Amino acid sequence: MRKESKEFLHQYLDNVSPTGFEHSGQKIWLNYLKPFIDEQFVDVYGTAVGVVNPGKEFKVVIEAHADEISWFVNYITDDGYIYVIRNGGSDFQIAPSMRCNIHCENGQVVKGIFGWPAIHVRVDKNPEIKQENIFIDVGCKSKQEVEELGIHIGAVAVFEAGSEWLNDQYLIGRALDNRIGGFMIAEVARHIKEQNLNLPFSLYVVNSVQEEIGLRGAEMISRRINPDIAIVTDVTHDTFSPLYNKKQQGECKCGNGPVLAYGPAVQNKLLQKVISVAKKHEISFQRNAVSRSTGTDTDSFAYSTTGVASCLISLPLKYMHTTVEMTHKNDIEGCIQLILKTLQSIDPSESFNYLD
Repeated sequence: MRKESKEFLHQYLDNVSPTGFEHSGQKIWLNYLKPFIDEQFVDVYGTAVGVVNPGKEFKVVIEAHADEISWFVNYITDDGYIYVIRNGGSDFQIAPSMRCNIHCENGQVVKGIFGWPAIHVRVDKNPEIKQENIFIDVGCKSKQEVEELGIHIGAVAVFEAGSEWLNDQYLIGRALDNRIGGFMIAEVARHIKEQNLNLPFSLYVVNSVQEEIGLRGAEMISRRINPDIAIVTDVTHDTFSPLYNKKQQGECKCGNGPVLAYGPAVQNKLLQKVISVAKKHEISFQRNAVSRSTGTDTDSFAYSTTGVASCLISLPLKYMHTTVEMTHKNDIEGCIQLILKTLQSIDPSESFNYLD
């Protein structure tokens, strides 16, 4: 990975961009993307879009989502403890003993910890780890003292954790789900620019907001762009990690390449094109079956307007929705190359009609 790309990757991953508050991360992303695009715009809720070769009738989207899970301050006790509710799929079971940053109005950031009773007092009566039992301690003795720090109901708390490389093979950190996708589509745009590739369509590089609470950003931007094709990238579970059940969750492993999804929202002709591209260019890939929905922004694009031919290219990930999400560097490059080569194979005159 080139030096400039790695610097952007870590800056982008370590930035805080919880659902509904993605603006700082979107600025970082657009700033990196700017040299590789012709136009850009941001919608009213913060989805950021870079456009390559604008003005063509045929439109293709490559998309990731920018938001991360977090917590909302929900209640402050009289003696200064803070209770929270989830913003997205935050895991309350990993919260005890975590450090966090509480992001308040006017850019204030207050450090805190998720406290928990000592093991000595839990021997006979273990408190259950559930949302109503976890709390944040910011070192205050009263509600007034907490509020004087700038903390208010609705302030957002995010686990404190940075990104780094493990064994020079695996990238670990908070919020790889799915800012790593934003990194990958930005790298695709860079390759298009640096290789001076001529695309016979308009390419929309889309970094959507609010995926973690219901695919909302993709829902809005898909209607605005109304593309012909959408190639969505997100993360999926490495089921070779301990405690997974392959019979229920399929077989997927970090280091074995991008994962291609089969399911109702995935348009089969587009999927077959991606598979043929992977085979032609000897890009290793894995397969995964989904049920009613993919659980990703693919669903929003697929069922938008009169329907959009959509597919999902996923990055294998360990320990999703923790502070140590983990992915292999070869899979990152594999996803980038598969998206890039697929774009080069798309002919606007080619029919994606289901029966053709």
